Amino acid sequence: MSSIVDISIWKLVISLSILVIPFAFFLYYKIPLISSTMIAVLRMAVQLSLIAVYLEWIFEVNNLWINMLWVFLMVFVGVFTAIKRIGLYPRYFVLPLTLSAITAVIIVDAFFLGYVLHLDYLFDARYFIPITGMILGNSMNHNIVGLSTYFRGLSEKAELYNFLLTNTGNTALTRRPFVKQAITQGLNPLIATMTVIGLISLPGMMTGQILGGSSPALAIRYQIMIMLAIFIGCTTNMFLSILFSNRFIFDKFGNLKIDMVKPGKY
Repeated sequence: MSSIVDISIWKLVISLSILVIPFAFFLYYKIPLISSTMIAVLRMAVQLSLIAVYLEWIFEVNNLWINMLWVFLMVFVGVFTAIKRIGLYPRYFVLPLTLSAITAVIIVDAFFLGYVLHLDYLFDARYFIPITGMILGNSMNHNIVGLSTYFRGLSEKAELYNFLLTNTGNTALTRRPFVKQAITQGLNPLIATMTVIGLISLPGMMTGQILGGSSPALAIRYQIMIMLAIFIGCTTNMFLSILFSNRFIFDKFGNLKIDMVKPGKY
């Protein structure tokens, strides 16, 4: 198996010239995205460069507390990003969303890193940080869709919710259709991706392993494992986010507290 081809800094800089293609379309159709694209590319390059330096140090030290601190940092960034995107009040939702994310990570990492890979050191930075990062990143994206659907449904269909609550007197039964819609909307894109993976696209983790010298068979096994881990992590995180949030958005009578979501968001 040949070694991976190196990319020099100069070649990476030259690769930016390919941006002339989308920029030509932007200019022709007068789409104001050139400056925002340049800023996004610059930020991406700077942030990833800094992360690369930091991860090199983390991998070398491989300390339990440093590894866990980095994961907690990823959790908090993901939680606050989701809260901002959905339009929630942080004082009510930081705790439930953080608890749901940490619980999902513990369950998934304990099973896949501890049992499936059977690592001698469960918190090995080379496995613990990248795999947990993929789980958290995907969970955040799908949580935003699922929780947005849930809160929008409760806000726009408040009369239906109150009607069901009055007639059933059962809060769990009343919330079920809203939870069903939220989970469906949140997980549909992920399920669609899993359905066509390998046929339409080769996923990033699998491609990276093949470029790094791993055999395609081993890369595929890892990709199947990580897709299962992502799906379980996303599903668990979303269910727990809704379950834990319900303790803050409903009063003791099962009525929705309308001041939980920022005005005008939905």
